Amino acid sequence: MNIPEQDGLIDAARAARESAYAPFSNFKVGAAVLVSSGRVFTGCNVENASFGLTVCAERVAIWKAVSEGEREIVAVAISVDGKPAMPCGACLQVMQEFAGDSSPVVIAAGSDGEVIRYTLAELMPHAFEEFQQEGK
Repeated sequence: MNIPEQDGLIDAARAARESAYAPFSNFKVGAAVLVSSGRVFTGCNVENASFGLTVCAERVAIWKAVSEGEREIVAVAISVDGKPAMPCGACLQVMQEFAGDSSPVVIAAGSDGEVIRYTLAELMPHAFEEFQQEGK
């Protein structure tokens, strides 16, 4: 899938990364989610002293989109310091929940200028939803 807004989506993810709260890992992540209506939602990772309560940037952006009534992700851009990093399994599963009828594009951008792209189906070929009953 061609995402003509790819550069703008990456820029939005980079800007979101500046707000990351990562005092424990020092690994700041920003994400930008493009939804089917054309709107973009951003998020950053937020760590917590109780590590299980930490939330990834991708999920923050998706929760914001869902809270505004959006339900179909077209693309997700992720920005990190250093080499590009892929979403964790939990984020991939959340993306799958809101993938709609297509496989969203996942764009990972590093501060070194490297950008890699995959479809969600390539990253998670056997997602849980595949086994759920129709009509959720």
